[in-house]
Amino acid sequence: MGQRNRHHNQKRQKPRAGAASPMLRALPTAGEKKQVVVYGKPFVLLEDDQKETFIYSGGQWKPHTQSIAECQEDCQVQKLAQKINGMTRYEVRSPVSSTA
Repeated sequence: MGQRNRHHNQKRQKPRAGAASPMLRALPTAGEKKQVVVYGKPFVLLEDDQKETFIYSGGQWKPHTQSIAECQEDCQVQKLAQKINGMTRYEVRSPVSSTA
């Protein structure tokens, strides 16, 4: 006769140490609002293996002043699927204004 697993119905999940219970989370106050940021028209940047960026201007790809990491700090950056000549494409939107 085979052995029977008697404890298969008594599996319990252990509480996660880092997760706070729903009652302990801080609720946002009614007076606090997120700052609304308006982004401009998107443009495409290319990034090569040495993390140098290029922008299309005047019919050719020219070096860009900011790296992708610098653009991510204040701009909206989205990685695009297709690559051009082994370089990664990114769609970047710079902030135009911010209102509350």
